[in-house]
Amino acid sequence: MLSSNSASLDVYGHNQSAWDRLAISDCEWSRPVAPEITAAAKRGKWSVRLTPGELPSHWLGDVKGCRILCLASAGGQQAPVLAAAGGEVTVFDASEKQLELDRKIAARDGLELKAIQGDMRDLSCFADETFDIVFNPISNLYVPGIRPVWRECHRVLKPQGRLLASFYNPVVFMGDRDPALMKEGLIRPVFMIPYADARDLDATALEAKLARGETLVSGHSLSDQIAGQIEAGFHIAGFLEDRQPAPRFLVDKFLPTFIATLALKVA
Repeated sequence: MLSSNSASLDVYGHNQSAWDRLAISDCEWSRPVAPEITAAAKRGKWSVRLTPGELPSHWLGDVKGCRILCLASAGGQQAPVLAAAGGEVTVFDASEKQLELDRKIAARDGLELKAIQGDMRDLSCFADETFDIVFNPISNLYVPGIRPVWRECHRVLKPQGRLLASFYNPVVFMGDRDPALMKEGLIRPVFMIPYADARDLDATALEAKLARGETLVSGHSLSDQIAGQIEAGFHIAGFLEDRQPAPRFLVDKFLPTFIATLALKVA
């Protein structure tokens, strides 16, 4: 078992193993698209999502011939659809088991895509200005620091390239997670933002979470999420909020807790 001393925790390695387990447990994000979905995409009828709701159509547009990096986005869902729609797709993810699902669907449906294992904060396997689009659905809560992610995305995008990213409003991480409070309709703030399981949970709660093999998460500040993109060199060209269709926390019932951004590399 990992130590409860947060300084010694390998958050990336722990989450990599946790997602490998999730990939073989039929979790929501490890259920590949059906062949009918990729067949429709080949005919030009397709969609992918950053949040539960529909993505504005102009954020992606026509992807035929575009070089697309599906960042921390394995699981046989977005990458196969974008490949079937005509994109030249590379999916990059920490979990080899998640990547195996993309490879499986590509083989099943006759799709060309590359699947590469690695840390989203380090895209050094890709040259500068490689991609037209980076598609990054909610995943950066699984790494402790995200500003390197934005810098790497900016580096690997071509001029006028687009970063489509989504993440949680950090308000979801501030509350006491006692189910009894939710049942009573009470929200009790206990954690400061930015939040990190590895730093902010008490030793007993952290050890229990590690023992259960659950992912360790971080609730990054909006400064790191949005100003971090701007400071990396991006221009924010689109912004949307979306609601949680199946609220996990009481706060989900009161405000949209999903955020997505469209960022352009203008230089």
